[in-house]
Amino acid sequence: MAVNQSVTIELRQWIAEQAAAGFSREAVMASMVASGWQQAVALKALASTWKEPAPVLTQPAPAVRREGAAAWHRLPDLDLSFSPRQIDAGDRMVNVIASLSQPRVVVLGNLLSAEECDALIESARPQLARSLTVATKTGGEELNPDRTSSGTFFARGQTPEVARIEARIARLLNWPVENGEGLQVLHYRPGAEYKPHYDYFDPGEPGTPTILKRGGQRLATLVMYLSEPARGGGTTFPDAGLEVAPVRGNAVFFNYDRPHPSTRTLHGGAPVIEGDKWVATKWLREREFV
Repeated sequence: MAVNQSVTIELRQWIAEQAAAGFSREAVMASMVASGWQQAVALKALASTWKEPAPVLTQPAPAVRREGAAAWHRLPDLDLSFSPRQIDAGDRMVNVIASLSQPRVVVLGNLLSAEECDALIESARPQLARSLTVATKTGGEELNPDRTSSGTFFARGQTPEVARIEARIARLLNWPVENGEGLQVLHYRPGAEYKPHYDYFDPGEPGTPTILKRGGQRLATLVMYLSEPARGGGTTFPDAGLEVAPVRGNAVFFNYDRPHPSTRTLHGGAPVIEGDKWVATKWLREREFV
């Protein structure tokens, strides 16, 4: 694209079409930048064209194809209107520590109590096995050298602690409990890591249609820290230059409006240098996860 860019009638018309289709302002901005528009030009075009925010839907909208990846009108998210310091999650006040808009990342404090962290660790400990990743070629699971933790899954509502935490997450993120995968608890010893990756399922992989039958695409991730290693073990976002420290009881949330690198949600678990790290991860789907 030319170095000297300007806001054209065609660009403004395209923005208006995206707004009418229900895309968020942030998603349209990300798409423009990913397509080669300079950020300053994209912001100017949005400012002169975007008159009203897109309507908020009460149900997940059908997938819309653009740039080879599906985009969604509605996502799991927190209501950060008026920049609250705390959010009522039903049975607990959760602190808002920091947030980014692109990528959409929110760091939360006090999501879990110390007792809940301990209960999850002790329930998971007897069931731990080498962590697997989704096998995108087949839709099954496989060992992956990029992921060197051990872990286990809990079915939704499997224990009182799990059920209580899932209800809290559903209220916090405005997303149904049944649209969440089972809670996964992971243990990282010194040297263990999970190299940068995306959580969505790549539409280009042959196993993805099989994976999507269980509840559609993943739309968001919540990583909850159950322990604090002395050094290392942060959650990294290379495209955003961000690292979130693993603080016991805290969490990091991020969502992705399409299965595409333009979401800038590349993330990883940095190697643990000293101590042990325990986390609980919740992935949220488009529809009921079965």
